[in-house]
Amino acid sequence: MDKNFLELLSEKFPNKMAATAEIINLRAILALPKGTEYFLSDLHGEHEAFIHMIKSASGVIKAKIDEIYDDELSDVERDELAALIYNPEAEIKRRKKSEEDFDRWCYIAIFRLLQVCKAVSTKYTRSKVRKALPKYFGYAMDELLHADDEENRTHYYDEILQSIVDSGMTEEFICEMSETISMLAVDKLHIIGDVFDRGAHPDDIMDYLMNFHDVDFQWGNHDVVWMAAAAGHWASIANMLRMNISYNNFDMLEIGYGINLRALATFAQDVYGDDPCEFFKPKVLDENKFDPVDEMLAARMHKAIAICQFKIEGQRIKAHPEYELDNRLLLDKVDYKTGTVSIKGQVYELRDKNFPTVDPSDPYKLSEGEEQLMRALEASIRRSKELQTHIRFMFSHGSLYKISNGNLFYHGCIPMEEDGSFTKVNINGKTFSGKSYMDYLDQQIRAAYYRSDDLEESGYPGDLVWYLWLGPKSPLFGKDQMTTFERLFIADKATHKENTVPYYSLIKERKHCETILREFGLDIDSGRILNGHVPVKIKDGESPIKGEGKLFVIDGGISKAYQKTTGIAGYTFIYNSRLMALAEHKPYSPLQEDGTQEFTPPVIKTVRVLPKRVTVSDTEHGEVLKKEIQELRELNKAFTRGEIKEIYE
Repeated sequence: MDKNFLELLSEKFPNKMAATAEIINLRAILALPKGTEYFLSDLHGEHEAFIHMIKSASGVIKAKIDEIYDDELSDVERDELAALIYNPEAEIKRRKKSEEDFDRWCYIAIFRLLQVCKAVSTKYTRSKVRKALPKYFGYAMDELLHADDEENRTHYYDEILQSIVDSGMTEEFICEMSETISMLAVDKLHIIGDVFDRGAHPDDIMDYLMNFHDVDFQWGNHDVVWMAAAAGHWASIANMLRMNISYNNFDMLEIGYGINLRALATFAQDVYGDDPCEFFKPKVLDENKFDPVDEMLAARMHKAIAICQFKIEGQRIKAHPEYELDNRLLLDKVDYKTGTVSIKGQVYELRDKNFPTVDPSDPYKLSEGEEQLMRALEASIRRSKELQTHIRFMFSHGSLYKISNGNLFYHGCIPMEEDGSFTKVNINGKTFSGKSYMDYLDQQIRAAYYRSDDLEESGYPGDLVWYLWLGPKSPLFGKDQMTTFERLFIADKATHKENTVPYYSLIKERKHCETILREFGLDIDSGRILNGHVPVKIKDGESPIKGEGKLFVIDGGISKAYQKTTGIAGYTFIYNSRLMALAEHKPYSPLQEDGTQEFTPPVIKTVRVLPKRVTVSDTEHGEVLKKEIQELRELNKAFTRGEIKEIYE
């Protein structure tokens, strides 16, 4: 082994004792059961529901409470203990009002939380648990968790617990303990696309994930729009703003991300001030607390940015004939005198006929005011520190797809033909399909944000990323067309139809799922595919399990916008050392005025029992640890031979 590398390693492990101690630690970790992985997709800004799923470990924590306290606590007491872990601040506030002896309640609560914490930490070494403990209360928690001397434990417990109560820091201790339980219950978190759009606060989701100990993203179609917008791509900026204004997300845009919408509001009022904009009124899923916008102004802003979007998209479509998106050029199909539009040979009446900024002779040209508006919006988005921080985190912790522990995760689809072969896609003079297509797109998405000089596309940096939002051969879209214009301007719902690509029919059969696994170099017997993007309509009898259990679609409708369609409120896929399971969630119940909150546990269904218990040694992380052990053994040999000097302080 390279001596220079071993010398660098010796700076961290300066002698045989240090290296040997680390070998022992790593071998102990290898023997532990594999940590539990959690998979969620299509969060769509539903921050409260998402954070509850993580804090509750998608029902696993409640199951642990029932297991520990089945004979000791009533159903109500077990539910209250779960509520304390899920939302400790709210439960403490409620208890301070209702408990005659609040200190006594705190004492009991801490004791019960410790038992739950012990149960969720059994898969880890003491050193890993210790690292997961909070900075200031870690010592006390560590002592309480590992006080095993039966003779002195009761007295020891009492002294530590009483000292916490006497210190006046019980509320902080309970909150930290609750957070530690949730963090230990979820070892790894995989977000299979679409953090953004529709829901009110993707910014809060990203803040939470940036503080999570182990998370990765597989980018979704909504995510890449934000990624391109953050790089200044106008078509993506217009689409991102249109989507979120249409869902009334002004708090997030202006307060959360500091995007200045004054220019848009002024422009919309000046140009569309007499326009009722009836069909552009926002869908209100959540009220704005800090930046409420009048409904009529919001509708005018929505229409103004939508017209900008259609113009800019038309420019990009014309610049890229290879995208084959000419069917989406509709502004030049409008008869502005009669108020109709021709689509695929059929003429439809427009339900909104007011286009004050459109020049019929050059409909895709932005007006001078629209040009100024887009420049102002781009500047505000580029200068949003919070947004740029979140997008960089999504890049550094994300990819278009991921392979981990023999399984494959991606958001949308792998483009395929009806015969089951992979679609051949020509981009920038090169032909790709299957895995090579995904790899190339991943590289180009990164280049659009970080290294525009490395882009191989023509046109503006980000055009290809924008194509992934609405292109029929995009692995993130998976439909034949995006009908935003029709949905806004045409009453006939037949024009709103977006047909899914063959992939979504093919994955119902095992052989096509195996074809995908084989393409990515995975074992077709043990490998599984995790997929998001298309909501599973449970109420219509659809199943998230495809291809005889080879593929799982885990978009169950966390977004409130989808819950009427799906009949549930999201899925979590759970993969632990013994099994794979699906947690089927009910709609999240917000905190009530009296401080109570109803937590309906998800229905957890085992979908695969593993043939043997998986240890860390069997995982990809285990392979990394084995390599580290081998390096440390080589270092010890170098110490023994005197090639590297041992240092003892």
